[in-house]
Amino acid sequence: MVDVSDREITTRTATASGKVLLSPKVIELLRQGSVPKGDVLATARIAGIMGAKRTPDLIPLCHPIALHGVSVDLAILSDGVGIEVEVRTADRTGVEMEALTSVSVAALTVIDMVKALDPGATITDVRVESKDGGRSGVWKRP
Repeated sequence: MVDVSDREITTRTATASGKVLLSPKVIELLRQGSVPKGDVLATARIAGIMGAKRTPDLIPLCHPIALHGVSVDLAILSDGVGIEVEVRTADRTGVEMEALTSVSVAALTVIDMVKALDPGATITDVRVESKDGGRSGVWKRP
């Protein structure tokens, strides 16, 4: 594990995104709020927050840090569900892994809630969009 004890405590943020590709039938059920397992977006939002908080339990050598904010936004798109996450902290290391884990767990939750209706549902494009804070400063996906 990298020793970060000599680093300054700074405000750090990371945003990540991803998508779950779904069949037109499932997209219509999502729009109608008629998925048999319940409210897919609300469940995935809570799962994403929980995933961010549990990141050091899932990713070896990932620092356990206090998270000060996690926002998980899900949107029904024409081809599936879009997921955008922002994670914030004031600590000695960044929160990119927490943002990526949050997106991934939210996406897995969408899959779990619709897998009986769409066994071909696919998670795609999970990636960091931006980060800020610490020694390396601001980075944004070009």
